[in-house]
Amino acid sequence: MRFLGIDIPEAGGSLLPALLPVADYLRDVDVEIVPLVESAIATAERFTGKSGASAAPAWAKLEPAEQDGLTAALTRLLLRFRALRPLYVERSNPYDYDVALHRLEAAGHADYMLRAMTGLFAGTGLPGDLSIRDRYMAESVRWHLDHSEPGTRIVLAAHNNHIQKTPVAYGGVLTTLPMGQHLDRMLGTNYLALAVTSTADHTPDMQLDATSAVGFTVVDMPLEAPDPGSIEAAALDAGVHLGLADLRQAPVEAVRGLDRIRSQSAYMHTPVAEAFDGVMVIPTVTIEDVLPGE
Repeated sequence: MRFLGIDIPEAGGSLLPALLPVADYLRDVDVEIVPLVESAIATAERFTGKSGASAAPAWAKLEPAEQDGLTAALTRLLLRFRALRPLYVERSNPYDYDVALHRLEAAGHADYMLRAMTGLFAGTGLPGDLSIRDRYMAESVRWHLDHSEPGTRIVLAAHNNHIQKTPVAYGGVLTTLPMGQHLDRMLGTNYLALAVTSTADHTPDMQLDATSAVGFTVVDMPLEAPDPGSIEAAALDAGVHLGLADLRQAPVEAVRGLDRIRSQSAYMHTPVAEAFDGVMVIPTVTIEDVLPGE
């Protein structure tokens, strides 16, 4: 058993975990281009944070020319990486090249997500812009499968909104084409999405907090009785507080009216049986205490 990472670095909070090892790789295979990656690193150091929520406000304070310069540098590096693959592989090996390329792609996706998050906070973001991160996560799963032994299986832990097979939309506005939708198209029946929800009357939720190292705090949010048509209401009506519903085997009439599932303290409106293969219902939720700054 191995633990594998799939997300963009620091969940969008920093480009450095991707760019620093890329710079080390380039010093061995393409020293002439190293100044370009070092300039990107110097810019990235000015907004690095513990999450996209904390890094995006710092990124937004950069001059537009600096923001665009970083994107241009990452694009140049990526195009050169791909064009010079035979040379890079000759000077290293195929696996190290693949790792470095995937890291560089991670940096580019994280850079895009900083623009997308800034637009989201400002109310000027493009519909579906957050799909960039989820597409990268799906490609990371594919990357690990391609670089693993035949028959390897992956248990993928992520938020319901990331693993669902249907688009994520709030208030009728497309937010994300999620990782699960991409994986469903990549892997077909080899991809199974299992949601988790609770029948408790409270839930953890995130609130933006500029004083937090990660840009948000987690609070315990009280909940009203679940909406009709939700999987939570169906579970309570059936007297189920702990159980697993296999939506693939459920009668059509039993799931036809299920059109929403809780997403923290809000609802994700989507045909539940299309979004997930199953739903695990648990009776309680807790919030782990952490020290300030952790």
